Amino acid sequence: MAEDKVFLDTNIIIYAYDATAGEKHRTARDILVDLWNSGRGLLSAQVLQEFFVTVTRKIPNPIEPELAGDIIDGFLKWDVVSITGESVPDAIGIHLQYKYSFWDSMIIEASIRGGATLLLTEDFSDGQKIGDLRIKNPFK
Repeated sequence: MAEDKVFLDTNIIIYAYDATAGEKHRTARDILVDLWNSGRGLLSAQVLQEFFVTVTRKIPNPIEPELAGDIIDGFLKWDVVSITGESVPDAIGIHLQYKYSFWDSMIIEASIRGGATLLLTEDFSDGQKIGDLRIKNPFK
């Protein structure tokens, strides 16, 4: 369905801005363009925080903090899931049931809370379903 929300894990948007990532860079850029055009993109505050730290300090050609801030400002036009008090016990439940790290469980919880039907990431089990959420590795 065209209206289904797609949640992006941090690694997808990092690859989109890391030109040294080769084919992953091209794939991630295509994903971002599609989600910008369709308006189906969904992120969380955690993803934006991780993106800023990684692209300004951890990639081979870091982005200037001011530019990273401008990129984040652009992403604020997307739906951004906020962390609430209820997010934490829900993420703990995901952590206990599915054995993901707590922080990865927070990403899954934010995807579910935001109403996403698809979570794009390279870090979780490709093809896994958690409720109505399907996890997909776009680089496979």
